Amino acid sequence: MKANIGIKEKDTAAVAVLLNKLLADENVLYIKVRNAHWNIEGVDFHAQHLFFEGIYDELAELIDEIAERVRAIGHYAVGTMKQFLELTQLTEMKYGKNDSQGYIKELLGDFESLIITLREYIETAEKHGDAGTEDFLVGILGQHEKTAWMLRAHLK
Repeated sequence: MKANIGIKEKDTAAVAVLLNKLLADENVLYIKVRNAHWNIEGVDFHAQHLFFEGIYDELAELIDEIAERVRAIGHYAVGTMKQFLELTQLTEMKYGKNDSQGYIKELLGDFESLIITLREYIETAEKHGDAGTEDFLVGILGQHEKTAWMLRAHLK
């Protein structure tokens, strides 16, 4: 049954496209943070291991919420690694060492890239009359800005 939420099908379809791109980005970012969590080495191992764990736990929750938002507006969420890699703007881990500064710099770049994209997506959701998604994305924007600040605070 189609969603009857007061937004035209063409508008929910456009918003679903951007939400699925965001879902792909968040899944790729989640894997990158897990990689950092698993492979971090150095004198700051324990602290950084826990720091990365907190980030990926937050991302796991967020990923579920994004997929549920896609469903709430009447569309299907992408859910395969192939789809994620086709839709994401992010790249797989480029950094070759296992120290915290390198991981943090790369992850910070990804979070900042998503922050910029989220600002565009917020405007798109507004343009399509989807205040619910607009509000939802504003919340994600705030979370990502906070995480970016925390990553930035770890850099020399």
